[in-house]
Amino acid sequence: MLPALLAQFLDPDRGPEPTGDWSEEPEKFMALLLLGFAIGILGHLFKVKTMVATGILMIFLATVGLPVWLQLTR
Repeated sequence: MLPALLAQFLDPDRGPEPTGDWSEEPEKFMALLLLGFAIGILGHLFKVKTMVATGILMIFLATVGLPVWLQLTR
């Protein structure tokens, strides 16, 4: 029963049609992601918790927060 349910879920013909209206440049998100990693690493090296938290927040925003917000506001 579970394999049949998974097969229905994984069937590309049964899902929603992609609209293709995503027009944001990925370079912005990658820059924010890499800057977040750099700030987080520096925060770990210098033992500054605020820098570590800022880096984590930037990584979250680049990977989840901003893309979801942009998609919901269109």
